[in-house]
Amino acid sequence: MRIVRALLIYFAVVFVGGALLSPWLFWLAQTVAPNSHLATSPFHRFVDRTLMGLAILGIWPLLRSIGATSFRDVGLVKPAGQWHRLGAGLAMGVGSFGIIAAIAVMGRGRQINPQLAAQITPKLIGETLATVALVPLLEEVLFRGALFGALRKACNWRAALVVSSMLYAIVHFMTGKDVDPAGPIHWYSGLEVLPKMLRGFAKWDAVIPGFFTLTLVGMLLGLAYQRTGNLYFSIGLHGGWIFWIKFYRVMTVPVDGANTWLWGGNNPTDGLLALGMLAVMWLVMALAKEKQR
Repeated sequence: MRIVRALLIYFAVVFVGGALLSPWLFWLAQTVAPNSHLATSPFHRFVDRTLMGLAILGIWPLLRSIGATSFRDVGLVKPAGQWHRLGAGLAMGVGSFGIIAAIAVMGRGRQINPQLAAQITPKLIGETLATVALVPLLEEVLFRGALFGALRKACNWRAALVVSSMLYAIVHFMTGKDVDPAGPIHWYSGLEVLPKMLRGFAKWDAVIPGFFTLTLVGMLLGLAYQRTGNLYFSIGLHGGWIFWIKFYRVMTVPVDGANTWLWGGNNPTDGLLALGMLAVMWLVMALAKEKQR
């Protein structure tokens, strides 16, 4: 019960606290730098970034509350001897989504961007490399190391894997499209926007395959952690996928009349093709020998 209570408090602070704090951060930006890019950003971005900020800040208190005393408790062991796992995960992530891209192009679901050379800029490369390096580390520590790790102590690891992966999918399934308040921002505006960011669940063609694909992504990353005993393979796999997600929309463009439900849109995880590839990966990893914990 202690672990469950700690998780409930954590999510309450992140979601409710983030929704209540975001209007104040929005007003602060208008006051301090009214003409900046930050101040002119839509309100839902303040909600989204505040949620993420509180989630990151709350990782260590959460870990302490569930009895974690070192980085090892969340899968971050010393890197010596682990680089092959990081590299193997990265290769699998890049390779699997690379196959998805190749099949989509050969199947006329996407086509190579004719402006590709002009769009691959040093800025894009730098931003992509920074994202590949930072996001997988933070998300794997949070969702696999902390969340999955905590739930695994409270229940069977398979149930913990499903629950933590669904929470991971819910967070990534949130949308900012057409959710901002029409009028002035009030102290309660974050509480109004937050449920609207989940409106994608009302669209079955978005839930299938989008939500299920993201859930399967979380399950693959969690299973890698369960099998290897640390997060290095998961971080590499996650990084490889993010690399392709960032470059997919630059390297390829839609083909008129293509079935986006099958091939996906600018994000390859939107289509059934990605869901099928991830299902094959799940089968391969599920048959791998489990690490004795």
